Amino acid sequence: MQTLIFSPAYILIGAIAIIGMIVQSRLKSKFKHYSKIRLNKGYTGAEVAEMMLRDNGITDVKVVSTPGFLSDHYHPVKKTVNLSEPVYGSNSVAAVAVAAHECGHAVQHARGYKWLTLRSKLVPVVQFSSSIVQWILIAGILLVNTFPKLLLVGIIIFAANVVFSFVTLPVEYDASNRAKKWLIKKNIVDKEESRGVADALKWAARTYVVAAVSSLATLIYYLDVYNRRS
Repeated sequence: MQTLIFSPAYILIGAIAIIGMIVQSRLKSKFKHYSKIRLNKGYTGAEVAEMMLRDNGITDVKVVSTPGFLSDHYHPVKKTVNLSEPVYGSNSVAAVAVAAHECGHAVQHARGYKWLTLRSKLVPVVQFSSSIVQWILIAGILLVNTFPKLLLVGIIIFAANVVFSFVTLPVEYDASNRAKKWLIKKNIVDKEESRGVADALKWAARTYVVAAVSSLATLIYYLDVYNRRS
């Protein structure tokens, strides 16, 4: 037990968890702030999404409303840009930023963006590994002195999640860059609004950075447990 408590990796995970909570809190605060700032041109998130898709020659993707808060996402299989209710019908700076970002993923898909392609290929692997990895890791830690190879198997499976987290980073940052450039180029946002868009998307991207670093720290922790006990 002493090895688990005083492992440097264990302390690192705790520190990253605290940072993650701070970043999430800041993201919600930023979204709330920019949700109160109305776009001068009055476009809603749904309208901006439809315009961006059309402007990029994408006609087979639908913009739909979905329940939840910050639950916005692009579904490459169903080919839908799913906007949460606070984004779909709102004409705020935050709504426009999120809508354009999700359409950025649709543009990536249409253009065959290599990192999105790789991420999509990893999805089935990660979905499978996520369903079993925690049980294998728990069993591996409990049986680490008698059956250390079980923990090693869990570590290898968990490594797929780590790879997925880091592959997600360029996908998210590229989608945000596409969104910002298009919004400015098409004069959807003015100079002041563009700064708000950039700020909101910056904090959204940081949540993915924290998630990636956290997954890496967790992997290091499990490796540390394995090395100490095997």
